[in-house]
Amino acid sequence: MTRTALVTGGSGGIGRAVAQRLAADGMNVLVHYAGNPRRADEAVDAIREAGGTATAAQADVAEETEVAALFETAEREYGGVDVVVHTAGIMILAPLAELKLDDLDRMHRINIRGTFVVNQQAVQRVRGGGAIINFSTSVVKLALPTYSAYAASKGAVDALTPVLARELRGRDVTVNAVAPGPTATPLFLDGKDESTIEKLAKQPPLERLGVPDDIAEAVAFLAGPARWVNGQTIYVNGGIA
Repeated sequence: MTRTALVTGGSGGIGRAVAQRLAADGMNVLVHYAGNPRRADEAVDAIREAGGTATAAQADVAEETEVAALFETAEREYGGVDVVVHTAGIMILAPLAELKLDDLDRMHRINIRGTFVVNQQAVQRVRGGGAIINFSTSVVKLALPTYSAYAASKGAVDALTPVLARELRGRDVTVNAVAPGPTATPLFLDGKDESTIEKLAKQPPLERLGVPDDIAEAVAFLAGPARWVNGQTIYVNGGIA
């Protein structure tokens, strides 16, 4: 039986790399997007051109009915869901004293509520032998200035992931989180000057920024052979912390 993966935020950046990697590993992939159907179609086309199977679907990850419909689409198209990778999230940076509370609320809604909503649907639908993979961030440990609100929203992901793993006792479904470090995506690079980027690239012992495929490699491990890794946050950052 061909396994099926649902990848939220799968239309760009790390999410797209994850969708393409899981498709290359032989999975059917439902590529979720929030508001840019053109990018989602491009991701699906790239998967199909490489010989994989994929479709795209839109949803607000913080809305229960829309996320339920997303899973129903995967079930209708492919017969079920085996792997859920929740990469969708937003990042708004500012010193804590200057952070707009509306921005805090937006990150809370997408990054925390969205994770709960996607995980709630996942636990009802993921088949035995499956995996739920959330996304955290290495900034939770790095404590970089201006990242307080974003890191706090991802700290919630670190907290809920092992709890959910234990709640799924007896289901043969693993629950883990991936915590990327500085990764060369448009989301990360936006607003940073060359000197800042160069400084960040020098921090890991490997002396480079991560790329989306580095993160996708870890996701593929958790989605496939890593059946004895459960309830963990895996730091994928080249040794930066």
